[in-house]
Amino acid sequence: MENKLLINLIPGDTFLHRLTGKTKVRTFIVLLIYLIMSFDLRLILPLFILGIIGLKSLKPAWKTLKYFFIIIVAVNLLNIVLFWLADPDIGAYWCGGGHTVLFKLTDRFYLTAETLWYLMVRFIKMITSFMVSVVFILSITPSELAAGLYSIKVPYKICTIFSLAFRYIPDIGRDFQNIKVSLQTRGVELDPKKASLKDRLKQNVLILIPLIISSFDRVANISNAMDLRGYGRGKTRTYYSEHEELKADKAFKVIYVALLLFCAYWIITHNTMPQDFRMWYPFA
Repeated sequence: MENKLLINLIPGDTFLHRLTGKTKVRTFIVLLIYLIMSFDLRLILPLFILGIIGLKSLKPAWKTLKYFFIIIVAVNLLNIVLFWLADPDIGAYWCGGGHTVLFKLTDRFYLTAETLWYLMVRFIKMITSFMVSVVFILSITPSELAAGLYSIKVPYKICTIFSLAFRYIPDIGRDFQNIKVSLQTRGVELDPKKASLKDRLKQNVLILIPLIISSFDRVANISNAMDLRGYGRGKTRTYYSEHEELKADKAFKVIYVALLLFCAYWIITHNTMPQDFRMWYPFA
């Protein structure tokens, strides 16, 4: 079946796939901290470029990925439009108080160079966060995710919950498609060209509700089976998916430790030193 939810159950053979779950999880967390801490385009743009390179290296199914990108871009474009509508002069706060009007619709709605810069940086930041997340999801399996979370001292019972959840998402997606096809063969019209959006939403909800309820039954069965096998009695556990660190893992360890130290330095200095503006603006 075509993987429409981007979740891998079998490790791939690319450079990023071969990294350990511990390396992937730790690098991902550090990169999220790096993105959250700043609106500086000089910091965001290199990661944006690396995200594109990392995504291409994984050789994903671009046809499937295209729809996710369209949704994320559309949502973020709506987000920045709403930011502008709420406060057309929001860039003055972030870029040092400048007020260079580019065009003016009314006295209430106008666009300044500072606001345009802020909205552009915000959009790039959100897209970069999405790309980093997609690279992480495409490169890791549920077992590697559990092993990686356990390596940062997350209780292994919680790690197992994450692993099982990721494993069940493709199953729910497959069952949903099978039921949808079965309904269509019985005469239920779900073609976007022939059925209205309201009818399609109604039918999809009628499919999803029983699936969600049946998922709880599956979870109960798995829980009972794990209890019978003594799961949870030990204080620690190991993961079959976690292999010994390769040279690439050691190199990544140096990178994410150095990046974490840089993040700590940046956060401390930019929260203790007086700042004339809150983000880098080259035209200030």
